[in-house]
Amino acid sequence: MRQENTEEPGRRIIAKAKEFGADLAGIANIGELKTSPSHIISEKLPEYDGEGTKNVAGRRRGRVEWPEEARSALVIAVAHPPGKPEMDWWVSGNKSGNTPGNRILMRIASELADYLEKKEGLQCFKLPYYIEYGGVYMKDAAVLAGLGCMGKNNLFLTPEFGPRVRLRVMLTDADLPSAGKRDFDPCTDCSMPCRDACPQNAFAEKIYSKAEYGLSQLPGRSGVFSRLRCNREMQNNNAAFETVSMEGREKPGRRVKYCRECEFACPVGSV
Repeated sequence: MRQENTEEPGRRIIAKAKEFGADLAGIANIGELKTSPSHIISEKLPEYDGEGTKNVAGRRRGRVEWPEEARSALVIAVAHPPGKPEMDWWVSGNKSGNTPGNRILMRIASELADYLEKKEGLQCFKLPYYIEYGGVYMKDAAVLAGLGCMGKNNLFLTPEFGPRVRLRVMLTDADLPSAGKRDFDPCTDCSMPCRDACPQNAFAEKIYSKAEYGLSQLPGRSGVFSRLRCNREMQNNNAAFETVSMEGREKPGRRVKYCRECEFACPVGSV
């Protein structure tokens, strides 16, 4: 493992990530990431088996398992303009990243890992999307990496693009410092059109409290986000799938367009 604590390696890595196609990039130290809100509260919440989780034998859903040699998280983001909804359309049976946006992120991560391993002598850990397959909570990593903040819609917000970004995280054995939280919070005086836009009223009531979970940073910022209600809408989206032909396969695939109403309603950023 390489021990590098100066700012120069981090700047070089971020520049390379952008060279390979990332719109935003940053670094979070794993020591800090392990104590971030999502990583702490996931151990306290009842096990959740809704959309966005996988059933893996011997692993609790939502629990992160860290590679022993990993020391820093490299966060990359690509903008997701409203005019390109297909970037986030999920197609069943597609084994190469599932969504077009995710395939872009996977390519950037792969090229960055190849560069870092060959040119910088680092060990890289390319992570999957799902926690149960080895992923981490990406929004928390992006906050520590200085890319933006958590919004009252429970989405990650950037000054440049608002919540209309897609994230990917890769770990490395370089011990680099976190960029730190950005001085950016557009939600303070916002009228919260994002919450009004939710078709399932996922922000209708307070569910989590600081007293119960020992955290001041709660889902929806104030503990009002219902993952179960959000999951209900995702199930509706799944039921409304479209049948599409798939190259190289006889059987058609199912294309699902998941709800993005709270994302579209957010006035922050532009793309």
